[in-house]
Amino acid sequence: MCADIPSSPHPDGRMRCPWPGTDPLYVAYHDEEWGVPEFDSRALFEKLILDGFQAGLSWITILRKRDAFRAAFANFDPEKIACFNAKKIAALMNNPGIIRNRAKIEGTVVSARVYLEIEAQEGFSYFLWKDRGFKFCGPTIVYAFCQATGMVNDHLVSCWRHESCAALAQA
Repeated sequence: MCADIPSSPHPDGRMRCPWPGTDPLYVAYHDEEWGVPEFDSRALFEKLILDGFQAGLSWITILRKRDAFRAAFANFDPEKIACFNAKKIAALMNNPGIIRNRAKIEGTVVSARVYLEIEAQEGFSYFLWKDRGFKFCGPTIVYAFCQATGMVNDHLVSCWRHESCAALAQA
């Protein structure tokens, strides 16, 4: 996200990647989550699903709807999502708090089922670069996911978060 753009001073005086601008939600996401290594399988599943919903949209749109997504998708509990039926999918299609895209909603249910299989066999966090039926998980989505979960540290070297995220990844 930040590769060729210089970091810039924020009104709080910290040097940061320019993409979050001054939006407090985006700045908090940049400072507290983006690029921080994540190893919890359920949290990785949530992030991957949200990245899939982001396809064609901006990430700030997803961040602003994240609480509604968590409520709509049972806090991203794959066991619960895997049981969603046509009635539940229809209800989600009427939920203005989320992105109402039938293919993405149905893909989430399918992905939850695949997640459960992978988690039982080998653990989802060990699986991430393989393909076993996940939907909306092409190279762009997977790269954004890797950035957001700290698998790739794309904070600029001049960004105050770069060094600490790099240290966390090495730990």
